[in-house]
Amino acid sequence: MVLGKVRALAVYFDSLNENNLPVFSGGDLVSGRVVVEVTGDVRVKSLDITARGVAKVRWTESRNAGANTAYTQNYTEEVEYLHHYDTLIGEERDEDCPEEGMTVLHAGLHEFAFSFNLPQMALATSFEGKHGSVRYWVKAELHRPWLLPVKVKKEFIVFEHIDINTPLLLAPQAGTKEKTLCCWFCASGPISLSAKIERKGYTPGESIQIFAEVENCSSRVVVPKAALYQTQTFFAKGKGKQIQQLVSNLRGDPLPQGKSQSWEGKLLKIPPVSPSILDCPIIRVEYALVVYVDVPGGLNLSLSLPLVIGTIPLHACATRTSSISSNCSSLSWLGLPERPEAPPSYSELAISESHRRDCLRGFDRSEGEGEDQASLLTYITEFRYLPPPLYSEVDPYPDPVEVSGAADVRRPDMCPSR
Repeated sequence: MVLGKVRALAVYFDSLNENNLPVFSGGDLVSGRVVVEVTGDVRVKSLDITARGVAKVRWTESRNAGANTAYTQNYTEEVEYLHHYDTLIGEERDEDCPEEGMTVLHAGLHEFAFSFNLPQMALATSFEGKHGSVRYWVKAELHRPWLLPVKVKKEFIVFEHIDINTPLLLAPQAGTKEKTLCCWFCASGPISLSAKIERKGYTPGESIQIFAEVENCSSRVVVPKAALYQTQTFFAKGKGKQIQQLVSNLRGDPLPQGKSQSWEGKLLKIPPVSPSILDCPIIRVEYALVVYVDVPGGLNLSLSLPLVIGTIPLHACATRTSSISSNCSSLSWLGLPERPEAPPSYSELAISESHRRDCLRGFDRSEGEGEDQASLLTYITEFRYLPPPLYSEVDPYPDPVEVSGAADVRRPDMCPSR
């Protein structure tokens, strides 16, 4: 008998979103097929699949051990979320009896179905970072006697859903700060900043309404700005590594001495980004809106408002209630007349009302609902294909360094009354 060759080995998933990506959540059924194409009769001992989900962290740091001695310290950590094994052809392999339990595949295509359930637990969302990742995959291995195994690996995406329709994530975020610019023994008037947003939870594609008041009583021309930052924190061996990335930003008009500027719902759109990762012990992905005053030749006055990027969008009732009440409270909080406005439109998200209702029912993947449910997840998964943004590395646990700091001196209001 002339033995054939394995021409192709591939893994296909049955459930794909509208962007042809396999997307799942904790407890979902993952099903698919392993396709084997052979050119002639091929003896196969076994065809196995292994499904795994792993969060992994790794980075290196250079250390000095003396005047002329240096070494590299490795930091690695790993958390396993999924491990499933199944044999699609043959029995478990016995290395002592290589000819036992052979299966012959004839020329052509052969399909073998597989399925397994993701654990009913909080799984870490799929993520790719500079010093770590969260990945889920299915690997198929075709074993033949006296030959190396043929292997193929196919990744799939997992989202740990975050519902922003909760009291904690619907609560407004606000803050106030002030600083005085000093130059030698002369001090100018203070710069004050107050900012507020209507809630803490958002989803990609939404726009954040920023209400802010900036008062410049200094002698310099300043510029109010706002930026959305993503902070990635990696943990290994009791040490942390942090990276901050700029996601989106905007700027206001230059503000001369003795003037003030108000933002009455200035919009900052959230691009496709990874959802927040808050439950993984070795990787955290967090977001913050930083409203700040750019001071030329001095330290900026900044105010950080924490955000959570979720996967289940604000539904219709919560949108109207949150938007109107937040707008009114924001205006009165800034000392402006109350002018209730209609809620903001989220039509740019292209998410139907039926999709929002389905989200609130827990993203049930029953037949006929998949197309609506996939639209937001498609938008979120776009971040995996964007070019990496600029980043800055910050060690959240730096070595102790003595820093001499001066007390913050507050001066009386020198701003002329208007």
